[in-house]
Amino acid sequence: MSYANQSQTNITAGLQYQGLLEVMLFSTLTTLPCCVFLFINITMLFTLRSKLVFRETSRYILLFNLLCADTMQMALSQLLYLLAACRITLTYPLCGVLAMLADLTNEISPLTLVVMSLERYVAVCYPLRHTTIITMRNTAVAIIAVWTFSSLNILTRVILLLDFPFEDLESLQMTDFCAKVNILLGQMSGLYDKGYTYFLFVSASVVIISTYIGVMIAARSASTDKASARKARNTLLLHVVQLGLSLSSTIYTPILMALLRNVTRLIFVRIQNVMYVCIFISPRCLSSLIYGIRDQTIRPVLIRHLCCRLKLSVVPA
Repeated sequence: MSYANQSQTNITAGLQYQGLLEVMLFSTLTTLPCCVFLFINITMLFTLRSKLVFRETSRYILLFNLLCADTMQMALSQLLYLLAACRITLTYPLCGVLAMLADLTNEISPLTLVVMSLERYVAVCYPLRHTTIITMRNTAVAIIAVWTFSSLNILTRVILLLDFPFEDLESLQMTDFCAKVNILLGQMSGLYDKGYTYFLFVSASVVIISTYIGVMIAARSASTDKASARKARNTLLLHVVQLGLSLSSTIYTPILMALLRNVTRLIFVRIQNVMYVCIFISPRCLSSLIYGIRDQTIRPVLIRHLCCRLKLSVVPA
């Protein structure tokens, strides 16, 4: 073997080794916090089912729905990430099912935040009618409506995918990693995805910001409980932050598609890893931390469950 060929082989082997180390590093940096956040979210879900007051209060029921969607989204996203990092390719049908489930749970969060904002708006602006408007039945109807609306959107995406000429493909085995960006096979699917993303972003933002403004106006009224209005205003402000982080994941795919056309694949993978941690992993635990720390009813129960109900005892000498 010539010196030039041997040098080229060594360089190729070095690049492959570097790429393997990079994959292992990013996989570890995403899997560890994901496992921690999953533990916190699952503990929070258990906490919200542990007491009757949590199971019969509308805002806690809505919070349970939000955390359930976030936890499912986090688990599915991490699964797809690890499959991509390990370069495991799937068939189009299997990838489509996983991607659609991830997309479904991703859309539940902003819609649930809208319902939670409306509930806080009614509590402050119409306190005397709150118990008659925000009932267990109406809360259940709102949650069913959120899941139904999101499911219809997924069904529409599936119908659009059926128009793609799959018979022209040599095989149903994907040549690239499983991701939503890689299963938008038709032009109509891409246009619909953009249109729905913009619609969800604008409509949810308008509703939450409107409720925030309504609560601020009501807080200036002499007949309004100032402490309650201030607490609701802070909660709605956090909902705006949550919405921004949640909806940032809905524009994750368009950003990736734009980057894919303008940067090299190595840079694209690195940027994708950073965006994944910032957009998908971190915000999914925000709800647990916000409500677990701020809510005086949840806080002691959550802390006890996080500590696995272990109490320190003094052992006599």
